[in-house]
Amino acid sequence: MGPVNYGLGEAVGARDHPHRGFETVTYILEGELEHKDSQGNSGRLGPGSVQWMTAGSGVVHSEMPPEKLVREGGRSHGLQLWVNLPQRDKMIPPRYQEYQAQEFPQVQAPDKSTWIKIIAGSALGKSAIIETRTPIIYLHLKTEPNSSFLQAVPPNFNVFVYVLKGTGVFGPTESSVTGNEHNLVLFEKEEGEIRIENKKVDTVLEYLIIGGVPLEETVVQQGPFVMNTQEEIHQAWEDFYTGKLGTIDI
Repeated sequence: MGPVNYGLGEAVGARDHPHRGFETVTYILEGELEHKDSQGNSGRLGPGSVQWMTAGSGVVHSEMPPEKLVREGGRSHGLQLWVNLPQRDKMIPPRYQEYQAQEFPQVQAPDKSTWIKIIAGSALGKSAIIETRTPIIYLHLKTEPNSSFLQAVPPNFNVFVYVLKGTGVFGPTESSVTGNEHNLVLFEKEEGEIRIENKKVDTVLEYLIIGGVPLEETVVQQGPFVMNTQEEIHQAWEDFYTGKLGTIDI
């Protein structure tokens, strides 16, 4: 979501829409986002905050810029990750986990070369406050110029790195991949650790490491629903159109 500099009246969001069968993880880096849902929840996400929404059996949700941002314009930058739920959890009750920037555990590498914000999983002996339905890591890292870092990765995780700023070299020396700003680097079935190197002498490398255990289940996705069969998708649409997912009170 961005980064974008909105002018007067230009800011946009996602009006009332349904979800079922997965989780949305919204991470705001700059700007603000207001949310409401058919369960009666509402709130505001600011810089550094995260909302981990488990849609489960279904919810109608809206994500909109605050009135001030629409009226005056401003900068907005965020990320939203969709996390599939295993078949056993597709129809669990909806749940929110929402935390502000200062609430997340943060650690530094022993040599001070890398800073880590732990959104999910663990790093350097510290664990996240967010609970996940399956094993997941979601880390925000900054590696200083002319430095390297090794991030431990649980066995059999699929992992990707998303570069926010700078240029990094990722993976073993003999098969490393260079990633620039807004590039994504994928590692499949990693064992042990991922090596990250910032070869620049004057630029901090900022990036995310995100991964989890592959579910190895059939995935059928259509619009805002992620299920295991086409029949379940049809049922989700029917439940939405007949009002079973609820509505958002104005």
